[in-house]
Amino acid sequence: MTPPPARRRRTGTTGQAPAHNLLRRGAVRRSQMITTYGVGSLIAVDHESFVVSGLDGADTHWTDDESPRIHERRLARLLGVQHFRLPPASDDTSKDGVRVRRFPMMHSCPECSELRRHRDFNPPSGRSVCGTCEADLVPSRFVIACEAGHLDEFPYWHWVHRAAGASSTTAGRCGGILKLHSSGRSSSLRSIIVSCSCGVPAVSMEGSFRKSALKDLGLRCRGTRPWLGASVPAQSCGLTSRTLQRGSSAVWQPVLKSALSIPPWSDGRADPLAEHWDELRKLNGRAEVEMCLKFAFKGESPVPVDEVMALLDAEREEDPAGDEAPTFDHRYRALRHKEYERLRAGNDERERSRGEQFICESPLGDPTPLHPLGVTGPMLVKKLREVRALKAFTRLADPDSTTEVNEATLSSSALSWLPAMEVRGEGVFLRLDDDRLGAWSHATAVAARVERIRAAHQRVMEQRASDPGQVLPSPATPRMVLLHTLSHVLINEWSLDAGYPAAALRERLYTDDDMAGILVYTATSDSAGSLGGLVAQGEPDRLAATVRSAVRRAAWCSSDPLCVESEASGTGGTNLAACHACVMLPETSCEHNNILLDRALLVGTPEDPGLGFFSSILAG
Repeated sequence: MTPPPARRRRTGTTGQAPAHNLLRRGAVRRSQMITTYGVGSLIAVDHESFVVSGLDGADTHWTDDESPRIHERRLARLLGVQHFRLPPASDDTSKDGVRVRRFPMMHSCPECSELRRHRDFNPPSGRSVCGTCEADLVPSRFVIACEAGHLDEFPYWHWVHRAAGASSTTAGRCGGILKLHSSGRSSSLRSIIVSCSCGVPAVSMEGSFRKSALKDLGLRCRGTRPWLGASVPAQSCGLTSRTLQRGSSAVWQPVLKSALSIPPWSDGRADPLAEHWDELRKLNGRAEVEMCLKFAFKGESPVPVDEVMALLDAEREEDPAGDEAPTFDHRYRALRHKEYERLRAGNDERERSRGEQFICESPLGDPTPLHPLGVTGPMLVKKLREVRALKAFTRLADPDSTTEVNEATLSSSALSWLPAMEVRGEGVFLRLDDDRLGAWSHATAVAARVERIRAAHQRVMEQRASDPGQVLPSPATPRMVLLHTLSHVLINEWSLDAGYPAAALRERLYTDDDMAGILVYTATSDSAGSLGGLVAQGEPDRLAATVRSAVRRAAWCSSDPLCVESEASGTGGTNLAACHACVMLPETSCEHNNILLDRALLVGTPEDPGLGFFSSILAG
């Protein structure tokens, strides 16, 4: 993780310090506040370490000009909020920014080797140096976290006194001073030595990363949430914490939810209604809606009543069928179904206003070259807008798209908004022929191969969940794994042949019994692939050539035969023939964290070449 650059203290346009008189510690991009350095994450600035504070009170210190509101009704409804806000842009004239708190508090001095809490070194105000040695203090390399999202200091005192039978009630009562130094013999944990001046034998940090290391000390998670501040009480938690490197990706993983802006929401005309939808949904008939609008806007509504009625009808179309209360998964699936329908139907640019944020058209070329490949329905998405919101975060385990367990909240109280970013770009949408896909997916060899992936994924999800009985079924099906792997090889192909960085492209999968589509689109807010280059790849002749080339490239991996003959790969065996040398992508480009992949479903295996959906390309 590359730390942000150090920045000087801010001043206003008049040369005065900002109102809150807070020191500026660094700067990051807006998008990083959603994906990398979000609430609850640890961030390194020079030789200091901080945790990004929660969103309590952010409404008062995030100004509208530096942190504007953005709207995406479909996603807001899914997440139970009224609107979203961009993280504040920060420059030399900014009044405020994203706040941080020092964490971990345990520091060591490289000169005297003492290991204390930061304040016990008596550093001068605004500096992080030893009050005696004047040397820069070093934040603890180690922290502890549990799967419920709690974060705490590593218990150095218990670790060094474990042979003496130390307990939580006697912590720190020996009167000694802890010291931390390296023997210099190696870079392993065995060379990091912790000692206490009370006379107990010095110990190394070796073994501190074992799953049962803290449990063996009799320690349980204290339920602390330092990102919310000391005034927020700790939660009760009976889980066992684990030791982590401060910069490990396991310390913080974002839970992101996203939606495309599609008609009738994609022209921005409905944005003024963002705070009134809950009331409007309860009303019956045009007359009641008209009266509510007049009361809400103290006169004429900025949105005509006819448009409001049409928007309400469109929203109700996404309500899941049935009398039971819909789960989050059901609502998210309904959101994807509506996007799939709109991508298939298109939205012609010539019929839309200049403010339209979703333009999707059929290519002009003859689709005949795609028919032998089983590819159908290509669409050129010339303009799209995606909103990605930070819903929560997890620790120790990657968030899984099919579970909602062990999510740590961004604030101590409920919010009517969430931090989000918007991406405007373009893409290519394609589908696989349903008849050919159905016949292929019912083949015995295909079903058996995917069942191995599904069983491994289900097992991993149950191990992560606090209540295995509440875990949803794994989404791994033959068509899902096939479409997922196909999107990866297409992104890799466009990265190699069309000049796109792989990290600048992203997949969006539409897979269930009624859907079999892929959207590959520009996924960054910079200029990579934003001038029509990706859309041009969706013309049938080019797309057919790309699919053929991608499949041929996927037929061989530099790790073969180990890769293609692998019985299990990836986290918990959730992949088969897939590795970083063939189909894996940068994590930001994949919806499923590079799991549920198998290129054998595209190209077959040496023993069964006909297993692959596109095996005819290799045979021709």
